[in-house]
Amino acid sequence: MRRRVRAGDHDAFGELFDAYARSVYNHAFRLTGEWAIAEEVVSLTFLDAWRLCGRLDEEGGSLRPWLLGIATNVTRNTRRAARRHAAAVSRLPRDEAVRDFADEVAGRVDDAVQLALVRTALARLRRAEREVLALCVWSGLDYRAAAEALGVPVGTVRSRLSRARAKLAKCMELPQARGQVRGDRTTAVGVLKEESR
Repeated sequence: MRRRVRAGDHDAFGELFDAYARSVYNHAFRLTGEWAIAEEVVSLTFLDAWRLCGRLDEEGGSLRPWLLGIATNVTRNTRRAARRHAAAVSRLPRDEAVRDFADEVAGRVDDAVQLALVRTALARLRRAEREVLALCVWSGLDYRAAAEALGVPVGTVRSRLSRARAKLAKCMELPQARGQVRGDRTTAVGVLKEESR
């Protein structure tokens, strides 16, 4: 077998692989503790054995020690290469992660569209309706307090606020959605209370 392997006999090398691949793999796994690296070591070991077959002594016993010696060197070189690679990667400058701001931009565009709708809707309200809306919805006053602030009866505050909410709900519908919205539209303006100081 030694003479045939040394002569570069392909069939002899196939027999060598069949006879010792498992032994080389087990040795590599014991040295590395990792299945994938052990498989790589087996491949590299037999590649090196093929490359070095001309140096093999014709006389001697089993080729197992020769292959395990090559596997030991291959494992050492593989570990050294992995350490060098890790060290090189650690020296590379770290790129700061660029955060994805697409959602934020889309949100701002949506907010701008919504704000334009609100401004248009508020502009369509009469001054008295805007005042009641500002006092009851944004400032959080109840009907009685708003009536007192405006110097009008409580019923007037209720009717103005009701009309203002109805107009806002109608105006706040997106153009493509008009005529398709069902359900409660009075939620177009919710209560937003200011802090009292």
